[in-house]
Amino acid sequence: MTYLASWGELALGSRFKALSDALYDAADAVYRARGSKMQGRWFPVLRLLHDRGPLAVTEVAVAIGQTHSAVSQLASRLVRDGWIRIASDRADRRRRVLALTPKAEAELRELKPVWHEIRATVADWLDADLLAALARFEAKLESTPIAPAILARCAERDRATIRVVPFAPELREHFYRLNAAWLRKYFYLEEIDHRVLSEPEREILEPGGAIFYALVHDEVVGTCALKCESDGVYELTKMAVDERYQGLGLGRRLLAAAIDEYRQRRGSTLFLESSSKLTPALKLYESMGFEHQPTLKPDSHYQRSDVYMIWREPKPARARRKVAA
Repeated sequence: MTYLASWGELALGSRFKALSDALYDAADAVYRARGSKMQGRWFPVLRLLHDRGPLAVTEVAVAIGQTHSAVSQLASRLVRDGWIRIASDRADRRRRVLALTPKAEAELRELKPVWHEIRATVADWLDADLLAALARFEAKLESTPIAPAILARCAERDRATIRVVPFAPELREHFYRLNAAWLRKYFYLEEIDHRVLSEPEREILEPGGAIFYALVHDEVVGTCALKCESDGVYELTKMAVDERYQGLGLGRRLLAAAIDEYRQRRGSTLFLESSSKLTPALKLYESMGFEHQPTLKPDSHYQRSDVYMIWREPKPARARRKVAA
């Protein structure tokens, strides 16, 4: 297991599996040498029934940490081989339980001295702290699912690798790809969408606008544009984020980049049009300083638009400007 060991915690499950197989094989060799047909993989179920008496499949599965299906399949095998039987619960005749057969009871009595020597030998070979550490690890897994913790760390790593970059010819296709996917999910591509997305240089860059892309690990996963409508008037438009990467703050990063660009250009008005059905997006816009307007934009180009918002410089920033002046 030298190769697996080189991967440390990453291969812990594989090492446990290999270790489990090795210990089961050793136990089986001991059983055969002692003239028993017992198998190491049967031990948890048979010993549990020996110690606690008849139990339902679900109770066995919970006690030994295996699935109901795995226990049920093993039980079928052990019934065929004469180790356990299906019985009625004494307290509830309608309830079916697993119970040891007289053959199994006799066989397990004969194996108790062997189990003692197995335990003693493993204890001699084992670091005493390992069992305590394993118990703590098992308790942690039972109380706190590990998958969400791993995914949270992945998300944090993704956030650390986010970059927002300006338009570049090699990124051109992603402007259409991301926005088309987003529009098709919630609406449909209108003629103006197709025109702007197909020719971003002519429709956005040449009139004085800007396009930004969000990258995670060098993968393009988000975009937005700052479209110049007239002198000093800009529209925040065509913002889309790959749904696989939502929740990383990409939309906020893209909005911040567009607003910074607007400030650098000393624009007089920054607006956007949206839809009331896009509640999360509207909350993001509001948190970034966009304010709802009482009426729709008179010359709106979009049929889907029923929200008109204008960006206001945050008050603290206004106050700092006055002090500086």
